Amino acid sequence: MSTFPSGVAIVTTPDLDGQPWGMTCSSVCSVAVEPPTLLVCLREGSPTLAAMLRSSTFAVNLLHARARAAADLFASGAPHRFDLVRWSADLEAAGPHLTDDAHAIADCRISQTVSVGDHVVVFGEVSRVKHPATADRSPLLYGLRKYASWSAL
Repeated sequence: MSTFPSGVAIVTTPDLDGQPWGMTCSSVCSVAVEPPTLLVCLREGSPTLAAMLRSSTFAVNLLHARARAAADLFASGAPHRFDLVRWSADLEAAGPHLTDDAHAIADCRISQTVSVGDHVVVFGEVSRVKHPATADRSPLLYGLRKYASWSAL
């Protein structure tokens, strides 16, 4: 599947103690307009998935073209990654918002999960979409095992 380019997101969620969790994810897809629904695919056994299933909420931070460092950081599994990025979470946030790195953020509540092989497909009903005011609108893409931007957008 590395030959199929896609957008890059960081999926975030709080655990029950409010501790932030997150990981880089390129398996993100719009599913339905009514109700607005996204899906994300996370590896079975992922600590982020475990926290997400406990909290029943998650945020999809769609990364802009200048957010490669954040994508690498959240793909690395570094234990203190939230100490290395600017993030916020208001009372309505379904997970931490990476406002410096995202061109759009969707807050979601889990509506369904499906286990498929070694991954879990998590469907989330979108409760809110935010567009950070200072965000670069060009999305970060990943394909052929490298990052790229789509400056034509």
